[in-house]
Amino acid sequence: MKTIVHTDDAPDAVGAYSQATKTGDLVFTAGQIPLTPDGELLTDAPIAEQTERALENLLAVLAEAGAGPEDVLKTTVFLADIDDFEEMNETYGTYFSENPPARSAVEVGALPKGAGVEIEAVASLE
Repeated sequence: MKTIVHTDDAPDAVGAYSQATKTGDLVFTAGQIPLTPDGELLTDAPIAEQTERALENLLAVLAEAGAGPEDVLKTTVFLADIDDFEEMNETYGTYFSENPPARSAVEVGALPKGAGVEIEAVASLE
């Protein structure tokens, strides 16, 4: 059975999707971009700041689902420019310093709203 997860502490979905869904002990988040909960887009900010905002959104959605960073099994990081990997990785590492999840990071042709980074996650509630 699928349960929809929504929090006002992260930006509303900007399309036909949910911030996250839960089934059993698993949580699947939508990708989070550097958009503040009140709608301010940080696309002109350095990639470290964009990464921080995306991760804060991600953690807010996970918290609403009953999970924290320690429960994240896998993340996928989408970058508009793979040359931003090191800066993103430095910021990302501060959020997952102990027992980090598995991760993929890929460069994509473009991200929603011109973002430099988008991050999604799968977490376990066990």
